[in-house]
Amino acid sequence: MSDDHQHGDARTQDHPVDWREHGVKIIPGDSLDPNTAQTPGMNRAAAINRARAGAEKIWAGTVVIHANAKTGAHHHGDLESIIYVVKGRARMRWGERLEYVAEAGPGDFIFVPPYVPHQEINASSDESLECVLVRSGQEPVVVNLDIEPVEKPEGVLWKDPIHR
Repeated sequence: MSDDHQHGDARTQDHPVDWREHGVKIIPGDSLDPNTAQTPGMNRAAAINRARAGAEKIWAGTVVIHANAKTGAHHHGDLESIIYVVKGRARMRWGERLEYVAEAGPGDFIFVPPYVPHQEINASSDESLECVLVRSGQEPVVVNLDIEPVEKPEGVLWKDPIHR
């Protein structure tokens, strides 16, 4: 296997890549960028995107929802989202009328498929909900929706297809 092949298309014999400039990036937690798409009831901040880190296929950042607060209903177009709960308790509602509900706590991951209408709710009355958010694309797609939610959503206990 040639040296070029081992390193993919990143370099050629004639044009080596400056790995110092185009290698690993560390984004300090206290320098996240709040200038990203927002939904009422939460504060998003970008850590990894094209402008800050050169990312092409993913976006990552944080989201904070204050005690007793909830977001408006929204979806993220064709993007997949992963939410990792760092602190607090996340109550997720989703569906055409937000008719389904489930909760996640610290250490839990939440997967939101493309186009799913959803709402994040801080289930705690006295502490903020802090999460890490990763999306499958760079576009800051947030489609805020005007949904009349059902009064009593159906609780959903998730079981993956492998571990019933």
